[in-house]
Amino acid sequence: MPIQWNEEVKKHQEQLLDKLMELLRIPSVLDEEKATEEAPLGEAVKDALQFMLDLGEKDGFIAKNVDNLAGHLEMGQGEEILGILCHVDVVPAGDGWSVPPFEGVIKDNRIYARGAIDDKGPTMAAFFAMKIVKEMGHPFHKRVRMIVGTDEESKWRCVDRYFEQEEMPSIGFAPDADFPVIHAEKGIIDFDLQLKKETIDEVAPKMELRSFVSGQRYNMVPDHAEAVLIAHQDQTYLLQEYDEFLTTHQLTGDYFIDGGNLTLQLTGKSAHAMEPDDGVNAGLALLSFLTNFEFDAKGKVFSQFAVKYLYQDSRANALELAGWDEISGDLTMNVGKIRYNDEESYFGLNVRYPVTYDMAQRLEKLESLMASNGFSIANVDNSEPHHVDGDDPFVQTLLRVYEEQTNSKGELLAIGGGTYARSLTKGVAFGALMPGRVDVAHQKDEYMEIEDLIRATAIYAQTIYEIACKK
Repeated sequence: MPIQWNEEVKKHQEQLLDKLMELLRIPSVLDEEKATEEAPLGEAVKDALQFMLDLGEKDGFIAKNVDNLAGHLEMGQGEEILGILCHVDVVPAGDGWSVPPFEGVIKDNRIYARGAIDDKGPTMAAFFAMKIVKEMGHPFHKRVRMIVGTDEESKWRCVDRYFEQEEMPSIGFAPDADFPVIHAEKGIIDFDLQLKKETIDEVAPKMELRSFVSGQRYNMVPDHAEAVLIAHQDQTYLLQEYDEFLTTHQLTGDYFIDGGNLTLQLTGKSAHAMEPDDGVNAGLALLSFLTNFEFDAKGKVFSQFAVKYLYQDSRANALELAGWDEISGDLTMNVGKIRYNDEESYFGLNVRYPVTYDMAQRLEKLESLMASNGFSIANVDNSEPHHVDGDDPFVQTLLRVYEEQTNSKGELLAIGGGTYARSLTKGVAFGALMPGRVDVAHQKDEYMEIEDLIRATAIYAQTIYEIACKK
């Protein structure tokens, strides 16, 4: 009789939810300002990693901590390793939550918290899948290793360090995206477009842009922006225009005067950078308003550049970076960070480009375009595209398991997101977001459907059994 994986998971449902709640209550946001040798990415990030390692050790897994940056939990035996690549770091909570973001609130059959779907919920699903298969006592012909990272939302220092020291799995999946199976991930490149100070010819301004700040991460659409101005004329007209701008564009914002400074604030909508059009970029929206006024030369160049090359252009047509291929679709561009002050002035871009795209060639052309506008390219961090053949037996096994557990047709997908799957030669992303569900990763009121948590655990349990136990 076939194993009823869903029923096996339901026996563990209460414990699964309890342990997930504990993990969600650890505010594991990167905190480099308080980093120490023992906690290189911040104390809370270290705590989340240690929580998973302690949890696994109690259940009889072999646990290893790699410099408090990553770790693994292993079971089974054999020369080959099935890797399950997860992460316990999360993006900042952002504003506008209806529930506390680091409490774990269950309502309407959902569990709400930062990290619920990205990636603590799927991580706990994969952990309990391993636990269930282990408890059933099936013999293994492969090792199963959950690799837990802590810097997925930033610079991937965790997996870089891990694979400097540890064995690379021959096959693996990352429960950090969508079902059915994602076999292609776009290239992801972060870089700054920096304004060159020497290109600005100052003139006596009617209004001066003193500072501008928006966004915390390249991979998030910024939901807040703040501009500090010095107005050498009546401010009433500008504030009237700002009120009208907010109303016309259905945005919310505020302003206040402190001495000679006028501060404008604007609220947008956060979203994952792989589809910027799902959000409202607060920084670009505010700069689009400011271009209507006569600023100092530097402020004028900066704001006008934003409107000409970045505003409402998620496909990077104005920067001449646009691209598409049949495997992975459109190139997308997110302006995740904007900074403007006496020390630095730049736009921080996150670009996700198709599998067949020649990024090196296009960057050369972009350098020439930027130079003609008084900007330069800096701080480039590139992760190449990743693609596994859809006919590979490993991929086909995942599709079959998905179909058996959901009674739905499996299909191969390509995404703009980047998962740890690209760390492996033969790695794919595999859930845990079910087809038809709204992707709320990186957004306020992030949640995971409890029904999907249970189903994902069953899918992962059968997958582990099929690949590491069944012959």
